[in-house]
Amino acid sequence: MPARRTRQPHAGEADPPATCRRGGPAGTAVARAISIVSRPPRLRKFEYRGFHSYFLTFCTHRRHAAFAAPAIARLALEQILRSAARFKFAVFAYCVMPDHVHLLVHGRSTDADLRRFAKSAKQSCGQSYRRHAQCPLWQEGYYDRIVRPEEDLSGVARYIIENPVRAGLAHAAIDYPFVGSELWTVREILERDVVIPRLYR
Repeated sequence: MPARRTRQPHAGEADPPATCRRGGPAGTAVARAISIVSRPPRLRKFEYRGFHSYFLTFCTHRRHAAFAAPAIARLALEQILRSAARFKFAVFAYCVMPDHVHLLVHGRSTDADLRRFAKSAKQSCGQSYRRHAQCPLWQEGYYDRIVRPEEDLSGVARYIIENPVRAGLAHAAIDYPFVGSELWTVREILERDVVIPRLYR
């Protein structure tokens, strides 16, 4: 399995605020750590297909707080989960912040293609957003890190779920409406003994 890799921001685009503005305090800790680079290179010898796990981040265009509007956050999440099912990915954890989305996903078949999933997930909500907004929804590209088999996926899932708490958006992860998992409740993810099922590894 290749070493972990961070990949930068693909273009895509939901039902929006009339104008786009820079994201506020939400996600700034993550934002500072992520540089904006269009269409970054991928690992040349890795196909991004099959039974692999990925930690993904999709950022909004110019980091505007599009998902501060609950309806838009809800729509984006629905579209992402729908694309995950279509392209055979399990979503172990998700978090929709005002200006970015975190995902921990795992391919459920040999033909689970990360690139096709990411493109579909961003385009499906991005297209409807752009019809109504004065700017695109997404920053070009996305960040990905290949999670190695020996890594603790439960720890990565908890990191994602606790992002709103670190950003000061909620006192507890369970209070934030746009975190969760296809497999567990938020409470289960936060318990240290939660284990990713072997059939997904």
